[in-house]
Amino acid sequence: MPEQTDSSETFGQRVRRARIRNGQTRAVVGGLVGRSTEWVKAIETGRLKCPRLPLLLHLADVLGVTDLAELTGDDRVTAAAHAKTAHEALPGVRAALTSYRLSGHDEEPESADELARRVSHAWHLWHAPGEHRTRIAVVLPDLLADAQHSARALDGVDRRRALVALAETYHLAQLFLSFQPAPELVMLTGDRSMAAAQDADSPRAMAAAAWYMNHVFRDAGERHEARVDLAMKAADLLRPEASRDELARWGLLHLAAALSYAKVGRRGDADRFWDRADEAARRLGPDYSHPYLIFGRGMVDAYAITMQNDLVRPGAAVEAAHAVEIEGTPSATRRAFHQIESARAYALQGETVAVVHLLKRAFETSPETVRYNLFAHSTLRETPDRGLVRDDVRYLRAKLRVSA
Repeated sequence: MPEQTDSSETFGQRVRRARIRNGQTRAVVGGLVGRSTEWVKAIETGRLKCPRLPLLLHLADVLGVTDLAELTGDDRVTAAAHAKTAHEALPGVRAALTSYRLSGHDEEPESADELARRVSHAWHLWHAPGEHRTRIAVVLPDLLADAQHSARALDGVDRRRALVALAETYHLAQLFLSFQPAPELVMLTGDRSMAAAQDADSPRAMAAAAWYMNHVFRDAGERHEARVDLAMKAADLLRPEASRDELARWGLLHLAAALSYAKVGRRGDADRFWDRADEAARRLGPDYSHPYLIFGRGMVDAYAITMQNDLVRPGAAVEAAHAVEIEGTPSATRRAFHQIESARAYALQGETVAVVHLLKRAFETSPETVRYNLFAHSTLRETPDRGLVRDDVRYLRAKLRVSA
């Protein structure tokens, strides 16, 4: 949850506190928002005042702040709300997560096999091209209720399998809620998925939950040590030599650690853990991709773009973007995300034409991935609609309902 702020603090003092909490240097924060180290210092010391909304949203995202009041001291309102990114199905998903269907003893629970089939279908809906959030919102409430009921009503092995399905359903709910004005629900789904995985006594389920909890911790502003500790404890439960599935999850958790270290500018540690994820991808082979976590060669290479972006190494980030084969990733949502991250790499170099081109490609691949992305919103607000990018900027602003 967002921290309570001292009303006597200035905007610059709040920015400094958030930056120090994250373990970020001024150089890292400045690079990530496209400003100099001196600009960050001027903000923190009060020589520069609070920036306009588009840059403020970008700064909040870099600092891991979802409630702008933590920086501005104004009435509580989330950054996502400022970006007008609430999905029309959010109230229904909220109701499904915060209400309970009390089933009678005579109501037959869904079998573990049928639950597994439905969850697999839901993952397909999430990763397929098109309006993936809208599709998943249709099936999520009933799937959640049925998985909860089966986890209560079944016994033995079937109950543990139902709990694994329930944990994955919470993962899907968390993904739907990402970049939505409901940070408390993101924390709720992350915690419930880990609880279900632990009740199932499944190291594989706990590993997946740890991957998604890493995103929760990042959004909640938890320090990188907590994120890495969780990932490594979950990785220690796995036997990567036992199966490709466990090797993929082991690699995914090392990738989580690499991303956490990159976020705070610790390049050596980020590289070390990325190398372990890379080793797992090499052992799995060039054609492997986990059925729903999507870990494999393409994902590891693509996340190198994000890692270099966060380390403020634009040349290395663009080089990683050139090298990766995103089109082979069997997930439209992942392809669009990595295209956005490639755009972010070019933005660090000030290459506006490439940025807008990649954002348009990402929108064509997965519209809702771009529609609910803060970088895309802030970039389209700040980019002048003239010259070579005029038509594409206007097109994307209209599609995302973004005003200049």
